[in-house]
Amino acid sequence: MSKIGGMDEIRKQTERCMHALLDAAGMEPGDIVAVGCSTSEIMGTRIGTSPTDEAAEAVFAAIYPLLQTKGIWLAAQCCEHLNRALVVEKEAAARYGLPLVSVVPVPKAGGSWAAWAYRHLHSPVVVENLDSHRAAAGLDIGETWVGMHVKPVAVVVRPENPQIGEARVTMARTRPKLIGGERALYE
Repeated sequence: MSKIGGMDEIRKQTERCMHALLDAAGMEPGDIVAVGCSTSEIMGTRIGTSPTDEAAEAVFAAIYPLLQTKGIWLAAQCCEHLNRALVVEKEAAARYGLPLVSVVPVPKAGGSWAAWAYRHLHSPVVVENLDSHRAAAGLDIGETWVGMHVKPVAVVVRPENPQIGEARVTMARTRPKLIGGERALYE
């Protein structure tokens, strides 16, 4: 963990990335942000090889309270073993008619990130996807393919330091589609 620095540094890196994403995305209360996270990648190993609750806790501690203060819903993406289903608050699933599935994420089937979120959201449920109410922004920590849950049109957000621990970070905000061709005005 020499280059990583510890869980406090991971939390701080995550906070910086989430603030950069929220600043760029212009999200509103009721919006959803999809977050995929490989704790293995954060710790410097290949995705899915060494899940860790400590890294999941640090990421959650950085993201969840911030989103709550802004009224934005977290959608914590599970790993591929659960088909990248998402852990969300029951209220968000009901509000947007999201398709529930019956599963409880655990570190080796869902991933440490999703398992931590499931244990620490107020009233967690797992949904198959975000259906027609896709996320207004996405944070991908460790190349987890969170983009499948984000609305079109995704626009890359480049944080100052695109890394959390040893994991590469990719972020995107969304915008409405531009239609009308060369004579149309957009602003």
